[in-house]
Amino acid sequence: MAVPRHKTSKMKKRQRRSHHAMTAAIATECPRCNSPKLPHCVCDVCGHYKGEKKIEVEAY
Repeated sequence: MAVPRHKTSKMKKRQRRSHHAMTAAIATECPRCNSPKLPHCVCDVCGHYKGEKKIEVEAY
């Protein structure tokens, strides 16, 4: 079994993990109702995708 020869310092460990940060989800605007939605997904408010009605959405 492999055993590390030297202790990994805090700086080296944090430099290696600098690319592990999370990025925020990008929200686009629905062209029909102008509400924020995820790209390539059906709009939750109006139920349209690429100009076609895909799901039936109930009004509150």
